[in-house]
Amino acid sequence: MPSLHPVDWSALPVTLTAFWTEYHLCTLSTLDRHGAPHAVPVGATLDPENGCAWIITRRGSQKVANVRRDPRLTVTQVDKGRWATLVGTGEVLEDAASIARACERYAARYRTPEPNPERVAIRISVERVLGSALVLPD
Repeated sequence: MPSLHPVDWSALPVTLTAFWTEYHLCTLSTLDRHGAPHAVPVGATLDPENGCAWIITRRGSQKVANVRRDPRLTVTQVDKGRWATLVGTGEVLEDAASIARACERYAARYRTPEPNPERVAIRISVERVLGSALVLPD
């Protein structure tokens, strides 16, 4: 299985970055308080300029509680035979600049999010990228 480790944000394969600009929902997997996987659909975006990925959500969500307790996570995107998984750690950020950047990236890929006073951003430090050969060619 092709992988990138470490992740060089300045030299991502074009096939990977193109795949992560297409409109696809992703699956975020975190660990619940018992250590079991908790998987939910999310919109996720790459941010090569800042060397991270982003998810926006509301402050009281289970994914936020899980990331605050244990930051390990994966984000997977699938489209037929193409797939890619980001493996890393998340940090819940509540400052205006981080939320604005996450919303900006979300709007570029999906749509402009509606205002939400409960919004937070999860900044993902990506340690490894796994994927199909269609996304991560050798």
